[in-house]
Amino acid sequence: MKHRYTTDKGVDFIKGFERFVPRVYDDGYGYPTIGYGHMLLPGEMFDLIGEEEAEALLRRDLFKAERSVLRLIDLPLGDNEYDALVSFAFNAGGGALQRSTLRMKLNRGEDKEEVAAEFLKWIYAGGKKTRGLLRRRLAEREMFLS
Repeated sequence: MKHRYTTDKGVDFIKGFERFVPRVYDDGYGYPTIGYGHMLLPGEMFDLIGEEEAEALLRRDLFKAERSVLRLIDLPLGDNEYDALVSFAFNAGGGALQRSTLRMKLNRGEDKEEVAAEFLKWIYAGGKKTRGLLRRRLAEREMFLS
């Protein structure tokens, strides 16, 4: 399978939700994180990074989400659809995309509006609805439909 990368517009979209932090911080779930949501891997050490290095880490991290979308979606996707799904997979995880009704409806070729509505089911963190996830899913839905 040929790899497909997130567009620059898609990367900027994701950066808009993954705030830039130049120092290592706890992501709220106990994971040391830096830059645009990069979770430190075993052996990685950072003191302070700039936005350019943070974007390079983000693009590297997006590779896994891109592979998930390419592996799990059977239909050809436009750039906005692809970028929205990569954003979703990057944030919620490839496993979430794999078991989602969003994926099932999309692969069955169901109505695009009905498929896009499935983004809005993924707005919970720790069992609680969050404004940040609602905002992100609404934006992913709009990107998917545009």
